[in-house]
Amino acid sequence: MRVSFFEMEAPVEAATSYARDLQEYWSLRLHSNDELIEAGRDLARLNAAYELRIQENSALRGEIERLEALLRLPSFSEYRSEPARVVSRDFTTWWQRLVIRKGRNFGILKGSPVVFTGGVAGRVTEVHAYTSVVELISSPNVRLAAVVEGDSRPMSYQGGINSSFAPPMGTVEFMPLDIFASKIAPKRLVTSGLGGVFPPGLTIGYIVKADPSADGLFKNGEVKLDSRLSSLTEVTVLVPINPE
Repeated sequence: MRVSFFEMEAPVEAATSYARDLQEYWSLRLHSNDELIEAGRDLARLNAAYELRIQENSALRGEIERLEALLRLPSFSEYRSEPARVVSRDFTTWWQRLVIRKGRNFGILKGSPVVFTGGVAGRVTEVHAYTSVVELISSPNVRLAAVVEGDSRPMSYQGGINSSFAPPMGTVEFMPLDIFASKIAPKRLVTSGLGGVFPPGLTIGYIVKADPSADGLFKNGEVKLDSRLSSLTEVTVLVPINPE
């Protein structure tokens, strides 16, 4: 019954999302010529910057391919990227999740990692006919293996209990004692690749506090997540090419 109700409600939410896009389109059409000219200039500057980034990206890809061939490493080709528009958000204390505008109709699979420009956004927990539910990385229901950038020792990350208007935070456990982090000198926390869900090297957040645990064998820390998690309008689902 719950799934049936969700399928009945999904077209209404999707229609609302399309209506918002249409409203934004017509609001842009009503701008004056001077505003459009200024926006065009800004866009030209952005395009120039993006062209430079594309050239740098091509050079870096070539270097990665050369190193992979030299070290006989497998290429990062286990996923296909599926961009999706956000339909709605639910940011209550326990439910930190999004509903996106793609589901089984685009081959979305349950458990697929979801990313955005800031790194990990979350993972797909429910897949329906035309929509999917994404549990955000800030949710206490999300737990994964992580490492500090430049270190290979795994630790455990878990989302925190975040209020609706507070900046998103998470926690990290089993941190080695020789790793130090603070707000002045934070450490970048990335996915380890263990568990087979998230590819390695994706940004989770930054460790801003590290204190010894009760047993004194490890440290526990606080992880500051990207503030854009609460305002995402589009994400990318990494769909495994070979789910098995």
